[in-house]
Amino acid sequence: MRTLILGASGLVGGNCLHYFKAQGWACLGTHFSFETDHTVFYNTLDPTDPTNANIDDFQPEVIIHCGALTWVDYCEEHPDESYQKTVVSTHNASELALKYNAHLVYLSTDYVFDGKRGFYTELDTVNPLSVYGKHKLDAENHVRTHLSNYLICRITNVYGDEIRGKNFIARLSENMQKGDAMELKLPVDQYATPVNAHDVARAIFSLLNERKNGIYHFAGTDYLNRVQLAQRVFTYVGHEQVSLIAVTSQQLTQPAERPLLGGMSAAKFNQEFPHFRWSNVDDYLQKIKNKNKQ
Repeated sequence: MRTLILGASGLVGGNCLHYFKAQGWACLGTHFSFETDHTVFYNTLDPTDPTNANIDDFQPEVIIHCGALTWVDYCEEHPDESYQKTVVSTHNASELALKYNAHLVYLSTDYVFDGKRGFYTELDTVNPLSVYGKHKLDAENHVRTHLSNYLICRITNVYGDEIRGKNFIARLSENMQKGDAMELKLPVDQYATPVNAHDVARAIFSLLNERKNGIYHFAGTDYLNRVQLAQRVFTYVGHEQVSLIAVTSQQLTQPAERPLLGGMSAAKFNQEFPHFRWSNVDDYLQKIKNKNKQ
């Protein structure tokens, strides 16, 4: 299956590129702002950019749209840029899907919910609190309105192997391995279901392989707040010079409001793929610990 991965230099896109190639699918991975040796340039904000990779030559059957502006507080303070990089880029990805009659996969988030109950299912009512969440929902609605052959996969607190190591777990693990003194102020009231990007790639592949359509929630087996997540990292790679201070979201005064009881239920996916195994944070941290011993 010829698969175009928009945003393949990022965490989820990079894992999709690696996994799908390993399954024997022909893949073309693109980058926009961060170049890698395994990706080609494609401007998702301007399909007419003369420096764009030639998608016509590739003729994708599947398009996975992983590119977006995910810095939640930055989105709150730069709504126009957020709209362009999240909503407009999805409009353009949808147009590509229509042009090539391709199956579109759009990556969304639990930030489309208000965080009043947690463990959200695909049938729960959406109510985003932030610019980021509203724009992700706008993009979802565009996909649902304009396409019939699509997957919307909602994820949150994604971690895993990544070239830049930007995700919370990877960044925290790396910083603690350096042994420098650190003071961390983390919210004790923001809960989520962390999920490994490798699992996200595997789950998307499973859905595409069965030609599924619609909305699916992905989630690992953990339900943790940020303090508990950091403590889990400490267990494997922590050091005594780290000072962890638990605070409330109100004390942090973050520009964007968060869904406090976030996270997703993957029950729908699990019922359709009963043999799929989601990994957890301990699995990944043990992998890091074993690697450090080598």
